[in-house]
Amino acid sequence: MVRLTIDLLECATESINPARERELNLRGYKIAQIENLGVTNDLYDAIDLSDNELRRLDGFPYLTRLKCVILNNNKITKIAPNLEVNVPNLEDLIITNNNIQELGDLDPLSTLTNLRRLSLLRNPVVYKKHYRLYMINKLPKLRFLDFKKIKEVEREAAVHMFTTEEGKNLTKEVEEQKKQAEFTPGEPIKTGPSAAELQAIKQRITQASSLEEVEKLKMILQSGQIPQTEEEEAAMET
Repeated sequence: MVRLTIDLLECATESINPARERELNLRGYKIAQIENLGVTNDLYDAIDLSDNELRRLDGFPYLTRLKCVILNNNKITKIAPNLEVNVPNLEDLIITNNNIQELGDLDPLSTLTNLRRLSLLRNPVVYKKHYRLYMINKLPKLRFLDFKKIKEVEREAAVHMFTTEEGKNLTKEVEEQKKQAEFTPGEPIKTGPSAAELQAIKQRITQASSLEEVEKLKMILQSGQIPQTEEEEAAMET
């Protein structure tokens, strides 16, 4: 692991990216934590932190110029609340190929009112039922989600869904999951799947009918989750 020190920041390269933004390149240093960005003196429109070892999206100082943050290929599982306080003008957030698992883990993004483009591709959370509608509802000013333009019909569907009983139940489930995710001292921690769960996982993989399904199962397993059985998935669709 490498610390994001002042020396490293001073040695980092910068460039004008294709969007004609001044960009700081911090790719591939194996940085474990965002820190010390105050020494940049808010001189950058974009910061690329891809290919590091980040586990949390936090640690930003007050950067009013910053509009784009790229975080591909990290290990991010948590997003800090109140990001809008320190990066109020953030418009683009690319978190492709990380480890965000639950819809509730994305709720802190709802305060980024200037966010226009967001990518969460190759995070386990994208396989959650109603993921896209959930995010469109949480971020009504978002224009692109996972590099796909949000259509007006999707906005209408998102608004409608969360006025229905199904949408209200989903909101309750997300809130309950967030409460359960809070660590309680003394509670046993589950360290892996049981023998029966392992057998079920193997069966799901051997029965996969497409490369897309295999990739989905792989992402879920890498996140530490247990894939649902076909019966459970069928029940969720009804």
